[in-house]
Amino acid sequence: MTDEKIVNEEEKIPIGPPLKVLSYRTISRGFGWWSAVVLVESWGNRRLCMYLWQKSDSGWKRKQKYTIHSQERWQLISEAVEKLIGELQ
Repeated sequence: MTDEKIVNEEEKIPIGPPLKVLSYRTISRGFGWWSAVVLVESWGNRRLCMYLWQKSDSGWKRKQKYTIHSQERWQLISEAVEKLIGELQ
């Protein structure tokens, strides 16, 4: 399920109020883990969040979340990543 909207209600992205999910893109999903980039709205503000969930007996549980608050902040993040990405093998 890559680059798809919600397929059915059983597979709804595991985010609840007060956050309103506007859109999302799954990065990866399998073996009990799900990561996605999610555009959310809360209290009139839009934020882009990166989530990592782990599946448990009671459902999906959030393990990590990183919020990008502005395009300027994303510019700083993406420039830092670009400088280091070449170090990966």
